[in-house]
Amino acid sequence: MNEWPVVVVGAGPVGLAAAAELVERGIEPLVLERGSGAGAGVAEWNHVRLFSQWSELVAPAARRLLEPTGWQPPAAESYPTGQEWVRGYLRPLAAALGERVRFGAEVVGVARRGRDRVVDARREDEPLTVHVRHAGGEERITARALIDASGTWGTPNPLGGDGLPALGEHAAADRITYRVPDLADPAVRARYAGRHLAVAGSGHSALTALVALAGLAEEDPATRISWVLRRGAVGDAFGGGEADQLPARGALGLRAQQAVAAGAVRVVPGFRTEAVERAPDGLLTLVSSAGGRVDAVDEVVTLTGFRPDLSWLSELRLELDSTVQAPVALAPLIDPNVHSCGTVYPHGVKELTHPEPAVFLAGMKSYGRAPTFLAMTGFEQVRSIAAELAGDHAAAGRVELSLPETGVCGGAGLFDEADEAPVGGCCAAPATPAVRPGPEAITLSVTGS
Repeated sequence: MNEWPVVVVGAGPVGLAAAAELVERGIEPLVLERGSGAGAGVAEWNHVRLFSQWSELVAPAARRLLEPTGWQPPAAESYPTGQEWVRGYLRPLAAALGERVRFGAEVVGVARRGRDRVVDARREDEPLTVHVRHAGGEERITARALIDASGTWGTPNPLGGDGLPALGEHAAADRITYRVPDLADPAVRARYAGRHLAVAGSGHSALTALVALAGLAEEDPATRISWVLRRGAVGDAFGGGEADQLPARGALGLRAQQAVAAGAVRVVPGFRTEAVERAPDGLLTLVSSAGGRVDAVDEVVTLTGFRPDLSWLSELRLELDSTVQAPVALAPLIDPNVHSCGTVYPHGVKELTHPEPAVFLAGMKSYGRAPTFLAMTGFEQVRSIAAELAGDHAAAGRVELSLPETGVCGGAGLFDEADEAPVGGCCAAPATPAVRPGPEAITLSVTGS
């Protein structure tokens, strides 16, 4: 099957890193991107600054591919916005890969050639067929392997507290956003200034929105902010502060905490949204499953995480965890119900393998619904996958991740109850990172957005 390319879905940071790894291994990749350019998903949050320094946002194989082109890496210790990441790295990388990257190509299905999901006979002898839709129509591309790095950005979680849209959520779509507002845009700023705003979510995206909106409230005191939390109390939602080994991430939590302490943000804990009601004047009321109400809301910013779109993979035999929808071997390492202190144990091709041969979910999509993915985790994932596809099993097994601690136990802060006991004990960084046995280990400084 070596005459066919490895199809990589998604021309984002991890997909392009996968292509660079494959090229370096002498394997021809074909990157299919639904958007019109590299980093199309990143470009949608281009105003948000990453927690990571530039030195930690460039995949090693990508750097080696770019350097001969005259590419100049940005200042290593600066923190780019999404827009700067796209312009300074992702677009040049896609250009260096050339015709190996195709834009406006949406993957709508993948299967074994001549075999649906049920058929066993000679399944492993057949290549994959990747069904693609583009402006010129439809086509099928034969592939030796598939790396799905399409991410989860396009499928945000709803406002509803049970994982499904709240009653009335769709009808109120004109007043609800699932992205961090870009307040540098005058039209967006005018939409939010002087209004009652409800922010739902407890992760770093929610904290980013709270800090930005609190700044808006300083300029326009008529702006009111209600922070709607499913958990019973704020708890560790602000993160580890100065104990966070990513300083920018810790600083964000401290700024959000200060906004709450100063009264710029009203906290509404223990609120699981069940319905969104619209008054005749257009204002919204959020109603909780316990009967609580947040009234007279002008705009809702819903930042409750993301989930993978698995619909176009339905004819492949994937083995996914029933809780977080990540590969079963990876899921226990990232499940926010049990995951402690921001530490993810080493994982690569071994944990990302499915019953369907030569099919891998990588990057954010490999984490399913778990919210703790970090950029260089994906870089190491695709390094391991590319090594395996090249037959270098020793290199594929040499995997080590040394993650910066959040400074907070209890995983990603998704525990809903105020008295939920954190798992895992002390939050101190381990003296030595856990390593899967192998003849050699590669230490990575892993960061993300």
